[in-house]
Amino acid sequence: MLDVYTVSFFGHRYFYPNKRIEEKTTDIIKELLRTKEFVEFLVGRNGEFDIFVSSIIRTIKREYDDNNSALILVLPYSTSEYINNQDGFENYYDEIEICEKSSMAHFKAAIQTRNREMVDRSELIISYIDKVSGGAYNTIKYAERQNKNIINIAEIIKE
Repeated sequence: MLDVYTVSFFGHRYFYPNKRIEEKTTDIIKELLRTKEFVEFLVGRNGEFDIFVSSIIRTIKREYDDNNSALILVLPYSTSEYINNQDGFENYYDEIEICEKSSMAHFKAAIQTRNREMVDRSELIISYIDKVSGGAYNTIKYAERQNKNIINIAEIIKE
């Protein structure tokens, strides 16, 4: 049976990447692909960090012709962006899921509900959190209460 290691990504809606953040994120993802049999990368599309990470994962997958990972978009509900661009989404991501629990939640709670479901599925959380407010920050606090392994790239690059 395939040993699947699941990783979720969370960061602030507005994110200003630089070369150091990109290099550190790339190193972490490459190490996961080297050391794990199969990696599920769970991402959303609710902020710039999500798009940044998805791009890095796709680049690595192309460079290494990897077959031991999947880039999975987890939507909180079926969005008009997804409905109107379904082919583009399906070409970009390996899989697309609509989180059942969040799709039934009140729309104001849907993203946080989806985020918690992603945390619950994951062995590792990779984040870029540099302020103590917002949905991503609240998700990381939830992950801490669940005793998840967390890598905060914002903390690493400060060192």
